[in-house]
This record gives sequence, C-alpha cells and structure tokens, in this order.
Amino acid sequence: MTNAKALTITYLTWASYASLNGADKEADNIVSIKKIQKNDGKEYPYCSSQAVRRALREQLAVLGWELSETSEARQKKGAASTQCDPQTYIDDDLFGFMQADAETIKRTAPLRVSPLISLDPYRGDMDFGTNYMSLKTGGNPNIFETEIHSGYYVGTILLELDRVGEKSPGDKYELQLPGEEKYKRTAALIDAVQNLWTVGRQSRFLTDMSPKFICAALLKVKNPIFLESVKVNADGRINHNLIENTLADNSSQIIEYVIGERKDFFPENNEKYVPLGEGFETIKSWLKNVYC
Repeated sequence: MTNAKALTITYLTWASYASLNGADKEADNIVSIKKIQKNDGKEYPYCSSQAVRRALREQLAVLGWELSETSEARQKKGAASTQCDPQTYIDDDLFGFMQADAETIKRTAPLRVSPLISLDPYRGDMDFGTNYMSLKTGGNPNIFETEIHSGYYVGTILLELDRVGEKSPGDKYELQLPGEEKYKRTAALIDAVQNLWTVGRQSRFLTDMSPKFICAALLKVKNPIFLESVKVNADGRINHNLIENTLADNSSQIIEYVIGERKDFFPENNEKYVPLGEGFETIKSWLKNVYC
C-alpha cells in the first residue's frame, strides 16, 4: 500500500446529558457551552478541535506513551512550547509544534482534527447548581446554572500517512523513524480515538465521547471524504444512502474502507456494517500493511 497518502475517520457519538466544552460567560452565574449558528437559524453545541486534540493527547498518555512536556518561552513575550522533538515524542510527531525563538522551529501536524459538532440543536436546557463551600465562612451560597445538551455529535480526523515519522525538506529538527515505529504510533492514535475521553467538565457531567459509529477509508489522496456525509435522520436512523453515495463518488481514490457500528445501539443494525471493535482492528491492519 505504498500509494496510501491518508487515513480518514468520521465518527459519531452520543451525549445523553453533557456540557462538553465551555464558552465565554454570558452572565456571571451562567456557564455557557460553545455553540455555532447554522443556516437554519438554530444553535448547535460543539466541542472545539483544540479540546479534541487535548483529549487525544491525554489518552495517549493513559495508553502508556511519554508525552513532550511544555517548557517556558525562551524569549520575552514568547509562547511556551513542547520539547519540539518528534523523533522522541509521539505527540510532537503527530500533533506538530512551533518554537518561536531566534530561529523559528515548527512542524505542521500530520493529524488534522475537526470540532465535534452536534447534529441536534441546543434546546435551552440548564443544570441548576449551588456552591455551598462559601457557607463555611458565613457567606451566602453561590447559585449558578450550566448549559447542558443531549444529542448526536460527529467529528472527523485525517492523518497524513506519508508525513508520520518523516520531516519535510527544510525542517529544522531530526525525524526519521522506521516503519515499525510509525505503525506503533499510528495504531496508538487509533486506540486513542476508539477510547476518546476528556477530563474537561467530567466531574459533574461524565460523558462517554467514544465513537458509536465510524466511517473510515484509506485513501490515495488527502481528503476527509466523510466529513459532511454522516447524518442521522429524525427517527434516529443513520442516513445510509448518503454514505453509499460518498463511497461511490470517491471510489477511484479509496484503497480500503470500513464502516463500523455499536451493534444494537441504533434503532436498526445494518448487515453491511461490522461491529465497532472489528472496524478499529481493520483500520490498524491497514496501517500495518502501509508501514510494515
């Protein structure tokens, strides 16, 4: 599979009672969630790509990978950066970095990440809370509200397979990994996607962000073909025709594809779709063939 240039995965998850990603406060006692207004005039909650990237990074650490620690800026008013050592650290390799110093050193991330956007609009639901800790000092309880949401969320990643473990001409860092190490790093990323979870807002709003449905493809080109093609109908059923049309339209560029679902999670099981765990194992088998 030497002609494989990219792996893309679009995944669908469900939040039954969530406050995934905080936004700027609209009022002192209201904790808002991030939302985007679509052309239907409704607001749709989303979890930012920065939050998704952080969640993936942290899951790599949980899986046993040593991450590149952040260091202070070397010059006044400079930005903090990681160790900028992709040869050693998986996150510097996959997520990229920039060190603004006398000489700027940067790596554009081979891993591209979309926000996790809700398919269901925000309906104005609020969670009422009271902070009683202030009573210990004789003060009044702090009353607050938090915006919450329930619905399907969809996100996409695209991994530039030909750039993992490799530097581009002119890059000012060392990076040249053997195929086996490239496979280990990309397979670890797939495990992180399968077990996606973030520590943000989980103390009171524990949410399972892991995929319940995936469309994945190994491609000759770099194109997130499923990004706008995973939809859920009003009855809770996945729009299978849209997925089939996407596969047909991109058939000349698709090397392999797999569609996986959590069986019995949706109103109907599709016989063409494999169990979710099998789908992720299939993706890792592609990576094994690409790199090894």
